[in-house]
Amino acid sequence: MRFSSLEAWLAWQATASPKEIALGLERIGLAWQRVGRPAPDAPVVTVAGTNGKGSSVAFAEAILQAAGYRTGCYTSPHLLHYNERIRVDQTDAEDDAICVAFERIDQACGDIPLTYFEFGTLAALLIFADARLDAVILEVGLGGRLDAVNLIDADVALITSIGLDHQDWLGNDLEAIGAEKAAIMRPNRPAVFSGRQMPASIRDHARATGTPLAIAGEDYRIVRRPEAWDLIGEATERRALPLPGMRGATQLDNAAGALVALDCLSATLPIDQRAVRAGLLAARVPGRFDMRPGTPTWVLDVAHNPQAAAALDDMLGDLFTPGRKIAVLGMLADKDAAGVAAALAGRFDSWYLIDLSAYPRGRTGDQLAEAVRPALDRIPVITGTRIDETLGQIAADSNPDDLVVVFGSFLTVAGAMVWLEQGAGKAVKA
Repeated sequence: MRFSSLEAWLAWQATASPKEIALGLERIGLAWQRVGRPAPDAPVVTVAGTNGKGSSVAFAEAILQAAGYRTGCYTSPHLLHYNERIRVDQTDAEDDAICVAFERIDQACGDIPLTYFEFGTLAALLIFADARLDAVILEVGLGGRLDAVNLIDADVALITSIGLDHQDWLGNDLEAIGAEKAAIMRPNRPAVFSGRQMPASIRDHARATGTPLAIAGEDYRIVRRPEAWDLIGEATERRALPLPGMRGATQLDNAAGALVALDCLSATLPIDQRAVRAGLLAARVPGRFDMRPGTPTWVLDVAHNPQAAAALDDMLGDLFTPGRKIAVLGMLADKDAAGVAAALAGRFDSWYLIDLSAYPRGRTGDQLAEAVRPALDRIPVITGTRIDETLGQIAADSNPDDLVVVFGSFLTVAGAMVWLEQGAGKAVKA
């Protein structure tokens, strides 16, 4: 074996390919063939979209689990541990299983310059192929058409909300981005669009490929009541459902899309109302409006584009805290920091900006300040260094009734998680 530890494998993979991101299926398709064309022997739900992918995956996974099915789930990126990306029955894959899969890939494909993501995708497929699963959920990493996940034919494709993100790879407008996402559809296999505004390119692709497409607001709708909601559509009717355990109006969109997608598989994977209710209440995604215990109140959210920031603003509107509202923002250089700041400008009394320049594509605090200041007008902006130093300063200066919201990047949220789990996060100010 080339390496004996997962850490060593991942460090090598990070430099093995000349490009961090190299979209396209020709190279990984060859690697997939060499390693034996691993594919799940179970129905596959593939999830693409700009925002809401992780939550939609979590709803589908939790509902299937509650129904008694064995599930495999592949997501990215991870927050704290690489193993989070590959789950079987909601349990992260063990280091040894991932290393064995990496060795099989390395032995079969040693001369093919696979990226970090491509290695992970092939490893997940190998693990799932050996796991005797009832259902598999695959989350697209970037786009759809040229993403490694698109090697596998989806039995049902779920596309969540579409926004502007990753324009350097996917295009500069919603129609171009929608077309990239739509390519996870397969002819004569069902697809679902769960967002609120669908680019015409998605409908056009479905028509061109003969894909039956269920569209939120057209083919199914959500009826919200004070303490419950109904999902009503041509092929789906679920009434008196509990509000999801995850907060926010957009989570109803994600839950509904996941349910409609699963109902497309009802002939093979029937799901009763009890399982639906249990799954809706149980589903969680670390880092998505993730409230952590402590004083002040801490909220972590990986929102890193204007659409996600608007959803975060909506969720914060339902959360009352009597003290000051403090933003902690760290973002990568290719993200729309000005748009994110504009979506949340009126929500906070002060902004602390994290330096992420130690990471690929990372921004310094000063660079981030330059991008966000026009949107924030006269709101105080404090540039910091590392996340732990900044959060320590905030905790020391905060009152117990303050609210601190950490967002802008998986890296920022992961740093906050580590800091909080080490026992920090309690105000010391009298």
